Amino acid sequence: MAVRAGLRRVLLRTYVREVREAKPARSRQDGGPANGRLGWLLAGAGIGGLVVAALVEPSAARSAASQDWPPFVLVAGLLLIGLVADDDGLFAAAGRLLARVAPSGAVLFAGAAVVVGGVTAVLNLDTSVAFLTPVLVYTARNRGEDDSPLLYGCLLLSNAGSLFLPGSNLTNLIVLGHLHLTGGQFLARMWAPALSALVVTALVVAGAERPHLMVRREPPAAPVQPRLGLGIVAVGTAIGLVIALPSPALPVAAVGVAVAGSRLLGGSRRLVDVVRLLGLPVLVGLFGVAVALGALGRTWSGPATLLSHVDVWGTAAVAAIASVAVNNLPAASLFAARVPPHPFALLVGLNLGPNLFVTGSLAWFLWLRAARAAGSRPSIPRASLLGFVAVPLSVLVALSLLQLTMGSS
Repeated sequence: MAVRAGLRRVLLRTYVREVREAKPARSRQDGGPANGRLGWLLAGAGIGGLVVAALVEPSAARSAASQDWPPFVLVAGLLLIGLVADDDGLFAAAGRLLARVAPSGAVLFAGAAVVVGGVTAVLNLDTSVAFLTPVLVYTARNRGEDDSPLLYGCLLLSNAGSLFLPGSNLTNLIVLGHLHLTGGQFLARMWAPALSALVVTALVVAGAERPHLMVRREPPAAPVQPRLGLGIVAVGTAIGLVIALPSPALPVAAVGVAVAGSRLLGGSRRLVDVVRLLGLPVLVGLFGVAVALGALGRTWSGPATLLSHVDVWGTAAVAAIASVAVNNLPAASLFAARVPPHPFALLVGLNLGPNLFVTGSLAWFLWLRAARAAGSRPSIPRASLLGFVAVPLSVLVALSLLQLTMGSS
């Protein structure tokens, strides 16, 4: 018993050290897709597209920029809030609690799906993959289990769970610019499709990873104690703002800047850490491409005509394909340049379609960076294969519930 107790203490210290060291590991990583050559190439393309749009169609470019900037500001604010919550150990505590209470890999995966869905809903899918990926990887390793179910589940479930609230995904805010819904109104319309997409995706990943989920382990004994301070207050404030306000970008960003600024002034974080976390080259590039395509959608009737000739199923299919072709944020700007006939079906395709391939969403880039920083070796083909199974099924169920509850949407 003494030997077992000693081993538990060693494992606990190792787990805490690994989770805490995951943050500087992410900060030191310069070669990941979000901060490497690909990121700067995307930034160059985005700035070039923005300049061309501003010169050719200045009024359309201004209108597109006005529609597109709030989502990018919001995600920056949520990432900063996530940074402080991570510093306070909130995500690590959630992972440790899962490891402690789950008697098997299957229960651990189910609990992780709930955590990923919850963080995605209230703090955005990009925050989810950036901070939960290393925590879940270390959670699996701490139990002596393969990290594949939690690793791939974190990515696919983050994309699938981004239909709950407007702030859960930047595409929601871009498309909903015409509708002016509060978070509560959006949730009332989309909770059933969002929940069904999350459950279906979880079942697909669990089925594919079933051999790893059947392993039973003795859970670790001691939990990681989070600091209940600035991080939890910022998270609660962000949740309230996203649910209550139709345009929460600036208030949430202000909270994020304030809490992250306090850590910078206190010396616990460096400015370079914050800049790398935000992945500014990718954000700038995606914003430029989104504005360029948004301007194109305002001057060319082709995208609007296409959407006017398809039903909700066709709208979701077109959106899913476009998200892989040009990324879901620029695709949202293109198709929402004019009022889409089926906006909620459009969101189903834009939010679930990115699970098909790495080009689909910003979350892929953040996930790859976080996973590699945690010492994992994620496989893009493997993740895409899971997506090719999960996307058609999750879109089918989500659209069926959407039509059942809202009719033609």
